[in-house]
Amino acid sequence: MAIPPWQLILGFIATSITYSILSSIYNNIQNRRKAATRGCQPPKKNPAGFLGLGYGNFKTILQYSRQHKALDLINKLIRENGNTYEDVVLGTKALVTAEPENIKAMLATQFNDFGLGMRRQIFGPFLGDGIFTLDGAGWSHSRAMLRPQFSREQVADVGMLGSHVDQLISQLPADGTPFDIQEYFFKMTLDTATEFLFGESTNCLLEKSEKKSSALSTIGGEEGFANAFNKSQDYVVERSRAQNLYWLVTSAESRRNCKLVHDVVDYYVDAALARYNHTGGDQEKFIDSANPDRYVFLDAMIRETRDRRALRDQMLNILLAGRDTTASLLSSSFYYLARHPAVWQRLREEILSIFPPSEPADSITIARLREVRYLKHFLNEVLRLLPPVPVNGRFATVDTTLPVGGGPDGKSPVFVPKGLKVQYQVTVMHRRKDLWGPDAEEFRPERWEENGRHGWEYLPFNGGPRICLGQQYALTEASYVLVRLLQRFDHVTNAQPEVPSPCMKLALTAYHARGVKEFIMISFTFTSVNLYASTYCITISFSNDYIYLHNPVITYSVAADRYETTFPNVSAMPQIPLLKHSNCTICE
Repeated sequence: MAIPPWQLILGFIATSITYSILSSIYNNIQNRRKAATRGCQPPKKNPAGFLGLGYGNFKTILQYSRQHKALDLINKLIRENGNTYEDVVLGTKALVTAEPENIKAMLATQFNDFGLGMRRQIFGPFLGDGIFTLDGAGWSHSRAMLRPQFSREQVADVGMLGSHVDQLISQLPADGTPFDIQEYFFKMTLDTATEFLFGESTNCLLEKSEKKSSALSTIGGEEGFANAFNKSQDYVVERSRAQNLYWLVTSAESRRNCKLVHDVVDYYVDAALARYNHTGGDQEKFIDSANPDRYVFLDAMIRETRDRRALRDQMLNILLAGRDTTASLLSSSFYYLARHPAVWQRLREEILSIFPPSEPADSITIARLREVRYLKHFLNEVLRLLPPVPVNGRFATVDTTLPVGGGPDGKSPVFVPKGLKVQYQVTVMHRRKDLWGPDAEEFRPERWEENGRHGWEYLPFNGGPRICLGQQYALTEASYVLVRLLQRFDHVTNAQPEVPSPCMKLALTAYHARGVKEFIMISFTFTSVNLYASTYCITISFSNDYIYLHNPVITYSVAADRYETTFPNVSAMPQIPLLKHSNCTICE
């Protein structure tokens, strides 16, 4: 008698579940034995609910993520379970830690015991085989190729940034309307990153009528490229959240977005390779064939490799870091500046003492930026409270241990079996009161004047062999932009009183889920003129801004030698400051 199909299916499911449970029990017994021989104790455990599979934990993560409160959940779990604990989500175990000693072990002293796990498979459809997705020899080769491109002299060249900051300033509303400055920062950093990498900018900040035809405008358009780039990031983040089931997360739209991004980068790679081949591989002729006076990252990379796919993948990896990290840092900077007027005032005074508004933009160099000491302290504090990458992780490649986190007091070593994910919480570590003092949650740049030296408890750009190659580039760009903007703006005001604390969305980098909305007041250059036979004056149309200056009905009495409001015979008006290049309407 044949067995019904439904019985076969149920039998298969029951067998699979039984095997999974028995395997888990066996592995737990083996791991406890290994831990005991190494002097380790188990960490605290976050309750995993029914059958210990952590479905409730998954629902909680989704709930907090939808409200853009993932960082709040992370802080809550650390408070409840300690600085190192075991978590289970959808049946997958992980170790969570905010201990500097453990992070140092993973990233430096026990570097070879940990790797990226499935990151290559999860991020691959978008980022390919680049420095952020590779392990082992592939990563070592990538880093060796990329390191020379972030040399001091390349990072020190801030000249390219000037025109993009000019465009940024010209686009910011100055009519008192609240606006989201984060949106502008993400456009600007995409412009600067693409020019640095490809020698051609997306020019997202330019008006359409001002843009020139380019690959970025013909292959999907600049906005299409930026949109596809953003959605491709969202796609791999969703794959990452699915963990072992990442391969189920796919769609035709996500594939189209990745292809559009790849097509644009391939265009620039192919054009550069064609120039290289045309010169017969002569390095000097190749550089001269483009723009010998300007550094282009892609051209420099072609001197290292002519592998088309490798070039595309590395460009995408660097573009991701070059745009998002700096945009996140600048957005968070203005988030805090709008809420701390005393910090704004001190920072602006120090900037103007070194870079007066009358000085040309090209006088701002990396050497002179270092003179603004409070700017460095300010950026350090922003990165402490809102690091662009607040959560990161590694997977054990062998059975190993971490120095602390085990036992009731959390001070004993912890056993980490091969394959276990260790998630390290940078933001939580940056806000620990036992490491940073009772005011650890407060924004206070002055703490860096009191104690500017910190170790592994401060990790905004990762650490160890995989420390961020572009950290100096990001800090230089952020410093330059802040100097230019604070030269220009008199003050900034928070337009989001309903957002008392940062509301961050965690993607590949963190950004403000509700934007960073503000009012700004701009410091303009004035000229003075004498107006005659006029009742009032209105200045209008300064670039894209609308500034209204009303002079009330006022006259000058020659006989009385004074200004009066009702004198019938107007002979002269007082001097009125007008914006240069503005239109003046005289109304009799």
